[in-house]
Amino acid sequence: MKRRDFLKVAGIGAAALAMPRCAQTQQRLAKNKKPNIVYIMLDELGYFELSCMGNKYLKTPNIDRMATEGMRFTQALAGAPVCAPTRSVLMTGQHTGHTTVRTNPGGVPLRAEDITVAEVLKTAGYATGGFGKWGCGDRGTTGVPEKHGFDIFFGYYDQVHAHSFFPNYLIRSGEKVPLEGNTGDFYTGKQFSQYLIFDESIKFIRKNKDRPFFCYCAWTPPHGRWGIPEDDPDWQQFKDKPWNTTGHRKPEDSKVYAAMVAMVDREIGQIFGLLKELDIDDNTIVFVCGDNGGARYFKHFFDSNGHFRGQKGNLYEGGLRIPMIVRWPNKIKAGVVSDHLWYFPDCLPTMAELAGTEPPDNIDGISIIPTLLGERAAGRRQENHKYLYWEYGKQTAVRMGHWKAIQPAKNKPFELYDLNKDIGEHNNIADEHPDILAKMKLYAKEAHTENIPGGWIDKEKAFKGHQFR
Repeated sequence: MKRRDFLKVAGIGAAALAMPRCAQTQQRLAKNKKPNIVYIMLDELGYFELSCMGNKYLKTPNIDRMATEGMRFTQALAGAPVCAPTRSVLMTGQHTGHTTVRTNPGGVPLRAEDITVAEVLKTAGYATGGFGKWGCGDRGTTGVPEKHGFDIFFGYYDQVHAHSFFPNYLIRSGEKVPLEGNTGDFYTGKQFSQYLIFDESIKFIRKNKDRPFFCYCAWTPPHGRWGIPEDDPDWQQFKDKPWNTTGHRKPEDSKVYAAMVAMVDREIGQIFGLLKELDIDDNTIVFVCGDNGGARYFKHFFDSNGHFRGQKGNLYEGGLRIPMIVRWPNKIKAGVVSDHLWYFPDCLPTMAELAGTEPPDNIDGISIIPTLLGERAAGRRQENHKYLYWEYGKQTAVRMGHWKAIQPAKNKPFELYDLNKDIGEHNNIADEHPDILAKMKLYAKEAHTENIPGGWIDKEKAFKGHQFR
């Protein structure tokens, strides 16, 4: 469905859009009220960087408690192994063979006709706010969030700009907000971006407490140049740790990284406290996840990806496997660990169903409402993907159940792994299962389409000084 057709149909109203599937789910929910949706995505948070996953260095008590009160997924996978494409997949519900932003140099925009999850929820009556890193189009392009369903977006539009926590400016709905006292130094300044972004997230929730809202918190910590205010309480608990970080940009980098993980965990705890204060906790579903596989900056300390092969930037499990926890009191059973296999394209249809509306018909995702709420509440069994697909640069990967096929480069053959027996992807069994591999290679060919990026409207407004990363 084209953007203009979707919006035209959506203008009839959410009730007219709601097909039987969404209607059945809504009827089975205890309250006939659309839930608030808070989606918190932490930049580069690795699968094993939560203390509930056994990490002995990083402290995440609020996320740990969220896991005991909600559902933790063992097989949630990112949309891509790097920042911009994974956000494009999340926003559009299309995998990297279809979504618009597939590269990561900074500033590549969505097309004007792309429909995002914010637009889908907006047609269902939701207030929509985004806070943190956008990554789907800089100012002056067709991809800006204010033209893709967001009532407000505050933070960084270009993901290269987001490498600094003390930038000269942030952006609010297309307009620069100068940060007085920040000189351009990556590590020090008067205004710490995450404090400002978190405050805007809180203001948005307070402002919209009496209507359904979508609060998209694509927060930048712990990724970036690791600078943190000296008086931050979580820096205080880590700054004197005797950790050896020889070979990194600054000796204290690992300690700042740990403080940033603790800081965002602290802020997540504050959000849960706010939801309870406003008496909307029971009607708010909260997602917390990473954006792609962890980067092994400090692997000897934090073991971000554990036994998974690879890391951010490649399509082995270490580049795609992410922490994912979802909490909704009295709707999602507490303390559940789910092995359901899903990835970022599934977020859009899941949120659309929560809102009682339908997604565009050109997405690759499948709603996971039967997994989250139970098949009885959803009125149907959980659908599964025939296959999952990723491409990034010269890499391609296909997942079919427990089978994983990877072409690590265009001039290299596909590899095949049985993840039930070889989660570390060490034993390439392509020669032993030619029929399975042939089928998955056909899926890879089927999934890829020509990439047509969005365009520039006013290049003078764009972020200057891109560096490829």
